[in-house]
Amino acid sequence: MFGYRVPSPDEAMLISGGRRGLGGAPFRVVTGHGKFVLPFFRKVRFLTLAMCESEVAETCVTRQGIALTVRAVIAFKVGNDNESIVNAGQRFLSDQDQMSVLTGRIFAGHLRSIIGSMTVEEIVTERQKLATEVLDTSKAEMAKIGLIVDSLQIQSIDDGDAGYIDAMSAPHKAAIQRQAQIAQARASQEAAEAQQEAARNQAEYQRQTAVVQAQYQAEVDQAQARAAQAGPLAQAHAQQEVLLAQTELAQRAAELRQQQLVAEIVKPAEAEAERIRVLALAEAERMKIQAEAAASHDRVALDRMLIDQLPQIVKEAAGGLQGANVNVLNGADGLGEIAAGLVGQGLTILDSVRKNLGGSQGKDLEAKSGRVEIE
Repeated sequence: MFGYRVPSPDEAMLISGGRRGLGGAPFRVVTGHGKFVLPFFRKVRFLTLAMCESEVAETCVTRQGIALTVRAVIAFKVGNDNESIVNAGQRFLSDQDQMSVLTGRIFAGHLRSIIGSMTVEEIVTERQKLATEVLDTSKAEMAKIGLIVDSLQIQSIDDGDAGYIDAMSAPHKAAIQRQAQIAQARASQEAAEAQQEAARNQAEYQRQTAVVQAQYQAEVDQAQARAAQAGPLAQAHAQQEVLLAQTELAQRAAELRQQQLVAEIVKPAEAEAERIRVLALAEAERMKIQAEAAASHDRVALDRMLIDQLPQIVKEAAGGLQGANVNVLNGADGLGEIAAGLVGQGLTILDSVRKNLGGSQGKDLEAKSGRVEIE
C-alpha cells in the first residue's frame, strides 16, 4: 500500500519529519508493526536490532610487567527499548558497521585496564573472572551509545616468546606428565594383568575344552565299541537262541522217538510177553484141569452114582418121620425148613458115604433147616 511501511522483526523503523519522538527525540521509533508514512513529508530509515560481533586482539601488560596478547569475541546488539534505539540511531544510523569498530575499541581499553591489575597466574587460571570484570566496567559506557553486550569470550592468552606461561605450567606439566606416566604405568600393568588373566582364562578354557572333548571322545569311543560289539553279541545271542531251539527240538524229537520206540517195540513186546504169560497160565491151568480131570475121573462117576441115589436116601430119611407128631410153629416157612433139613440129612449121609468110599472132595450141598419141634 502506498505510504504504508513495516519494519522487519529485527529492525527498528525511524521516522523523521513532522512531530518529534518521545523524550524530545528527533525521530519517531516504530518496532513490531507498520506505520503509514506520508511521502515527501516524512523520511524513513531502518536500524538493525540483530546480533552483532566484534573481535578484539590486544596486547596488554600485566601487573608483573609481562606483555600478553589477549584475543576476545564480544557479542552485542542495540537495546530493544526506545532510549537505546534513539541513542544508537543518533550515533550509527548512517554507518552501522561502526558499532563493531567502536565496541572493539571500548573493550580493548577495558581489557588493558583490568589485565594491568592482574597477574599472569590470575589471568590464565581465572578467565571467567576477567571476562566478568570487563563486562561490568563496560556496561555503563555501552549503554550510553545504545548497545548491550550479551557475552564476552576470552579466546586465547599468549605471552609470545617470553615463555612465562610455559614456565608457569612446567610444574603442572611435570605433574601431569608424572600422573600421565603413572597412569600409563598403571594402565600398562592393568593391561598386562588383563592379558595374563586373559591368557589364564584362555588356557583354562582350552583345558576345559580339551577335557570336554576327551569326555566326548570317550563317550563316542564307548558308543562305537558298544555298537561294534552289538553285532557279534546279537549274532551270538541269536546263535544261542538257535542252539536252544535246536536242543529243545532234539529233546522233543528224542521224546517222540522214545514214544515211537515204546509204541513200536516195548508195547508190542509187553503185549507179546503178556500174551505168552496168559497162554502159559492158560496152558498150565488146562494141564492142571486135565490132570485133575484125569485124577478125578473115577470120583466123578462115583459122585454121579451117589447123586442118583440121593432122592432115595432122602426118601428113606423122610420115612423115619412117618407117624411122628410134628408141630410146625412158623407155618409154611416151618414146613420148608423141615424139608430142607431132610435134604440136608441126605446130603450129610451122601458126604459120609463119599468120605468112606475114597475121601474125595465134593461140592457141599447147603440147606437151611427150619425150626421144628418134635414131641
